[in-house]
Amino acid sequence: QVQLVESGGGLVQAGESLRLSCAASGSIFSINAMGWYRQAPGKQRELVATSPNVGGTNYADSVKGRFTISRDNAKNTVYLQMNDLRPEDTAVYYCFASSRRSVWSPVVSSWGQGTQVTVSS
Repeated sequence: QVQLVESGGGLVQAGESLRLSCAASGSIFSINAMGWYRQAPGKQRELVATSPNVGGTNYADSVKGRFTISRDNAKNTVYLQMNDLRPEDTAVYYCFASSRRSVWSPVVSSWGQGTQVTVSS
């Protein structure tokens, strides 16, 4: 079982920045991808950014140029630097990780509990 613990959410004004962190622990042999989704009230959960283990990053069009995802593989931690925040970025942000607990195990996905980000205008 893998546990993901998020931190860094909060209330900011438009144009300000926040940095989210998510640390994975538990039965981890290797982590493939880590990343972030978000869900605003009344909306479906949407992809924000992902960081595959093989390198490269993917971003939702709405956050390109403003958000940056990074990983510290030694710490099994993923970060999301969010700059120039807008009211439409208000949502609960969820961390995810796809991992194996052994070389023979299937890849499983795990989710954090979510952290609230609120951007006021």
